[in-house]
Amino acid sequence: MANIHFGTDGWRGVIAWDFTFDNVRMMAQALADFINLNAPSELGNKTNIAAVGYDRRFLSDKFAADIASILKLNKIDVVLLDKPVSTPVMSCLSYTKFWICIMVTASHNPPHYNGIKIKIDGGPISSKLTKEIEELIGQKSVLYIPGHQVDAVSGLEKIYFKYIGSKVNLKKALSLKGKIAVDYMHGSAAGYFEQILGENRVIVLNDSHDPCFGGIKPEPKESSLSALKKAVIANKCLLGAAFDGDGDRTAIIDEKGKYLTPCSVSALVLNHLVKNKKLKGHVLQCISMGYLNKRIARAAGLDFEEVPVGFKYISERTALEDIAFGAEESGGYCWNGLMPERDGLTLVMYILEIMAARKMSLSELVKELEKQYGTSCYQRRDFEISKPVDRGTLAEKLKKKLPKKILGRAVSEVYTFDGLKIILDNDEWLLIRPSGTEPLLRLYCETANKKQTEEFLNFGEKLLSAFK
Repeated sequence: MANIHFGTDGWRGVIAWDFTFDNVRMMAQALADFINLNAPSELGNKTNIAAVGYDRRFLSDKFAADIASILKLNKIDVVLLDKPVSTPVMSCLSYTKFWICIMVTASHNPPHYNGIKIKIDGGPISSKLTKEIEELIGQKSVLYIPGHQVDAVSGLEKIYFKYIGSKVNLKKALSLKGKIAVDYMHGSAAGYFEQILGENRVIVLNDSHDPCFGGIKPEPKESSLSALKKAVIANKCLLGAAFDGDGDRTAIIDEKGKYLTPCSVSALVLNHLVKNKKLKGHVLQCISMGYLNKRIARAAGLDFEEVPVGFKYISERTALEDIAFGAEESGGYCWNGLMPERDGLTLVMYILEIMAARKMSLSELVKELEKQYGTSCYQRRDFEISKPVDRGTLAEKLKKKLPKKILGRAVSEVYTFDGLKIILDNDEWLLIRPSGTEPLLRLYCETANKKQTEEFLNFGEKLLSAFK
């Protein structure tokens, strides 16, 4: 048995190496035991116990079928979806109809990976509950019968589109004249924009079903979006959007073909909510996000806090506290009234609503934002590693090597709760942390200009070299 472990969002592994049918079945049995121990006898506004969905990855449908079968054999009321869907669809189903939803996906990981995400109450399952599931793995024999199947059902994604219509002013968003360009990156959100906007208003890239994702990692980062930028400019689009393999991560391109960083996109939404929707409450963001949200919250007198990377750290708090807004680096933003989950489609439709309400282009909105709160140049560099790195150990060792000044700038604060984050004067920062989902070390930095950001990233690389 492989060491099955939940990372930032679910369990992921290499297909036929550790993500095997035997290990998936063991995970399914642990899930069945967890559900039978924890599912409420009264479901309240929910109507079913469990649903299983899957993305377009290699064998995802087969893995999902086995999971559903094992849950059914363990006397659990389970529904299996009949076609690939995005992760936000499954999150929405856990928010509106099912007590728990299981999604077979490895999100933005390379094509040879697959994985399992678990959703409860519209967001990622909590760290406490994932530990309970991990402890159940291998405790009982797997109740599996070859050939046993659960009949698949269709049409459940309609619940998700109805949800979007209840959270976004679609009439206002659709009043904008012009097209948008969408790069689906061969993922399972393909076709979703056309269902809302109509086919004649969407310039589509990479919507075919390709388990190899065109030979690239299905992550909407700037280096993979040159074709989308060109499509936006060539077709004079309102904006461009790209989705990852399971449709929860999102990247945004403005009408001039410029990539907008997560720091800018989240701040654009937060600023609109604070100024035009009178948003009040606590603002949370993951440690890999930037200073624009911090400055907006400070100006509005809102409490502000950073948490570890992973939307689950935001969704866990949302269920218990008055969280007004949450932001994560992976294009995940939620605010009062939404399910606590990354949801790329809802985000883009809300940005269109903002553009229509303000009668401004996307670049004009960002320019207005930066005029008030400062410019933001945010970059990330990734480095492959051969073996796992303990982030706590890494952070403490790097902290000991830190000078009091970096490139002539004073260090004002240092965080070590998820890697090492160095806060400089005027809120600018550098973060070094291992990925929670891939064998990577990540360096992040945000300053007021590109040259300075690159200089601090170079410093981060030298600091890591000394650690090695």
